[in-house]
This record gives sequence, C-alpha cells and structure tokens, in this order.
Amino acid sequence: MIFTQTKLPGAFIIDLEEKPDSRGFFARTFCAHEFESHGLKSTVAQCNLSFNHKKGTLRGMHYQTLPAAETKLIRCTQGAIYDVIVDMRPDSPTYLSHIGVELTAENHRALYVPEMFAHGYQALIDGAEVMYQVGEFYTPGYERGLRYDDPLLDISWPLIATEMSEKDMNWPLLESILIGV
Repeated sequence: MIFTQTKLPGAFIIDLEEKPDSRGFFARTFCAHEFESHGLKSTVAQCNLSFNHKKGTLRGMHYQTLPAAETKLIRCTQGAIYDVIVDMRPDSPTYLSHIGVELTAENHRALYVPEMFAHGYQALIDGAEVMYQVGEFYTPGYERGLRYDDPLLDISWPLIATEMSEKDMNWPLLESILIGV
C-alpha cells in the first residue's frame, strides 16, 4: 500500500500497490502492521456497506466523540464518490479544515479518517457503493454531525444534493455550536 499524508494531520490517502499478472492484479487493501507503522489505528470493530441508488445522494457529515471516537477506512467498491472529511479536533492546527477526495471503483483509492473527523460523501453516479472499516462500535449517544452546506465550512460539493436523510439535513450549523446557542 502507498500511504500519502494529506494536509490534515493523521488523514491519509491510501493507494494500492498492484502486483499485475495475466489474470489482472493482486493488492493488499489492509495490513495492521503497515497501518501501525504509519501511526494509524488498525482496530476494525465493524465493517459497513452503503449503496446509493441516485447520483447526487449525500451522506454525512458524521462523527463520534470520545470515548467512542471512530477511525474509518473508506473505499468505493462500485461507481464513484466525492468523499469529504473535516477536522473536528479543537486543539488541532487544522481545526475545521477539510479535504475532498474522489474515490472510485477504478482508482481503488481509500481514505483513512482519523478519530474526531466528520465524514461524508456524495455519490457521483447512480449505483455507487461504499465500504467502511470502522475502528469503534456505533454508539448513538456519542454521534454528532455537521451540515453539508454549513457556510463556515464552505465545502464545494461537485453536484446538487438530490437525496439526503432528514437527520443529515437538520444537523445544527457550526456557528450555533461554537457560540453555545
């Protein structure tokens, strides 16, 4: 695997190191030792699959707070998505900064999401499927979220959001959270 540090400390883009032959190729997608050698948590508590019927579908921005903070390893297994993470660590020099990465079935790229990062994505084509390896169990009492269209984040989504859950549409704006309203 090829680990590329993003501008957000602890967040990595992970590309495959393909070993091609006449049948196609073989590549490792996860190795606890390699993750640990890059300072990443290698625990996998749950694996989740998300399927999206329509392009424009937007899921997120979700995270869990301590003591149930999650790491995530996100990979698009069918189609294409635009994946976004936001640094929610108050003591981080990149607090409230974000990056977006295109993950596709063709590029086989993954995104490692550290603890205390909000995560969401938008399906770029009909039928996009996403696989998550999650480092902590889903714990509803510690779940938090951000609005995908929060003006303080100014995320440039590639498409108009066409499908979204009520919960994701109704997360509070950061301004109200930051001033304690």
